[in-house]
Amino acid sequence: QVQLVESGGGSVQAGGSLRLSCVASPHIYSTTCMGWFRQVPGREREGVASKYVGNSVTYYADSVKGRFTISQDNAKNTVYLQMNSLKPEDTAMYYCAATTCNYADYVRRAWGLSEAEYRTWGQGTQVTVSS
Repeated sequence: QVQLVESGGGSVQAGGSLRLSCVASPHIYSTTCMGWFRQVPGREREGVASKYVGNSVTYYADSVKGRFTISQDNAKNTVYLQMNSLKPEDTAMYYCAATTCNYADYVRRAWGLSEAEYRTWGQGTQVTVSS
């Protein structure tokens, strides 16, 4: 059982940056797909970014392309979400998620931003962006 713990959230002004961290225990595996999602009260959870751990293939929501970057540090068993040029509409609880996946299927079906595909979830970290 892989457990995920997010951190790095906080309050920033529009245009600022934050880096969220998701530590996977006991390990991050090359056959794992990772996702970052966000949710505000009354709205559905939204896929933000996804990455296959074993290589560089990533997916991003249109709303964050060019501003957010998902990356990893295998030595620290950690996946990151670097968020730049933050906007008030980025305010949400951010969650990391993981699931065992096949690379070919991940690419062919492009399901990285689909909540239903993930089996393990973190507890969330709050991001608040003021205007």
